[in-house]
Amino acid sequence: MSGSTVTATHRLSCAPSRAARELGLKRSEFDLAVHLGHIWTVPDEGGGGRRVTRSELDRLRTEDGFPDTLQERVRVVGTSEGAAVMDVPVSRFTRLARLGVVAPVRFYLNRYRAVVWLYLAEELRQCAADEENATLLNAPRTPEGMRDLLDAGLDLRARNWRGRHREFLLRVADGPWESAGALAAFLDPVQISEIVPDPYERSHLLRLRPDPPTQGAQGSPAACLAERIMTADDPDEISRLRADLTRTLEDARRLRPAPRPAAKQATPVEEQRATACEQPFAAVPEQPSRGLLGWLRRKSA
Repeated sequence: MSGSTVTATHRLSCAPSRAARELGLKRSEFDLAVHLGHIWTVPDEGGGGRRVTRSELDRLRTEDGFPDTLQERVRVVGTSEGAAVMDVPVSRFTRLARLGVVAPVRFYLNRYRAVVWLYLAEELRQCAADEENATLLNAPRTPEGMRDLLDAGLDLRARNWRGRHREFLLRVADGPWESAGALAAFLDPVQISEIVPDPYERSHLLRLRPDPPTQGAQGSPAACLAERIMTADDPDEISRLRADLTRTLEDARRLRPAPRPAAKQATPVEEQRATACEQPFAAVPEQPSRGLLGWLRRKSA
């Protein structure tokens, strides 16, 4: 790519920090808008990350209600404020989130290293306005079938967040190998080794494997907790990820084999991000979501 072409590309686009300022968004709000697909980005042909085209900025600025409507699309709330948005007690909101009725879009760790889930205010309002949810929101008690699932330890918040984050990573992937890396981000190294026995393919895949959202230095308790949240733990979810990764790798191999060094070079040393976490986390109790879905189907039959 010539220098003149890169310069011309930069004149027709801008970096994320500049785009956020021009759209009246905080950087965290801008990143979430990109994550949700509200703002489209393009690769920087000079190798400097992703950028936003001027035409995309113009499109957003001409939308009705700009910038208020764009800001409202990415407004996030925690559990207490989310309960107020839906006009339900905090305890009920938490149960709804664990059951997967509402899905978090982001999380962070507070100073006590507890996970704080964040939700889109716009989605919560839509959920509260849906008449099909009236019983869940207003009944004196949670329906018995759902109570049984909660008592058994069902908590779909991390799984639902992974689903949303996976969609984002796949949307910005630039090819089959990058897509394979996005899928591998949600599997532990043992799973990846089983699926990708070739050490050079595995090394190439792991280089393309995105890390969890930044939550502290590598190996820190916060980083290890973020790793746990990022890694699939439900049998159904793992099975689906393994199948998707296997298919995507087949496409990647056909398009472009993984790079291999000269014959005299040593076997690659693989970096596995989870090895810095000294103590493994206990697995979340295995409770497939089919129980909830089955209950809802029977209820609507």
